[in-house]
Amino acid sequence: MKAIVDLLFEAKMLKEIPRAGYHFLGIGKESVAEHCFAATFLAYVMARMEPEVDSLRLITMCLVHDLAEARTGDLNYVQKKYVIADEAKAIADATAGLPFGSDIKALVAEFNAQTTIEAKLAHDADQISFILDLKALSDTGGKTPEKWLPFVIDRLKTGLGKRLAEAIINRSWDDWWIEGYTETEEE
Repeated sequence: MKAIVDLLFEAKMLKEIPRAGYHFLGIGKESVAEHCFAATFLAYVMARMEPEVDSLRLITMCLVHDLAEARTGDLNYVQKKYVIADEAKAIADATAGLPFGSDIKALVAEFNAQTTIEAKLAHDADQISFILDLKALSDTGGKTPEKWLPFVIDRLKTGLGKRLAEAIINRSWDDWWIEGYTETEEE
């Protein structure tokens, strides 16, 4: 139980680690844990839209894809030019002694290799999470997210990911609740 409890505390640490890319935007913020939740929820939706994929593997991959950042921190693209995080060592150390440690290591390795449909969808879920944030920030007056959106959209690998991104771009962040809004109370 010691190794399992340690992993739970380590995963909880992701709530405290900010995503570093937002510094370049000048607006917005998100923790690694918030990002992992969004990517995991996207993976659930994607798994429902692509029923032939292994949904548990896809969803779990998104859940653990940034676990190493509890040890390495989140490096933005400028930092990655100068600092090399040893993600494999971080994952190996985090999962040492766990009865399911090899499962987590395999999922992270699969995510990084990008050779399976689940890994490609997980990658797209990771990027679409950011696209949702950029679109919401842009819709609420931010100017720098508009510069970043084309770069992030260009990273998408799957047809489903590209279709979702296009649908996101063509909606406003608040359409989900404002459509049908009324000032009268419903009886």
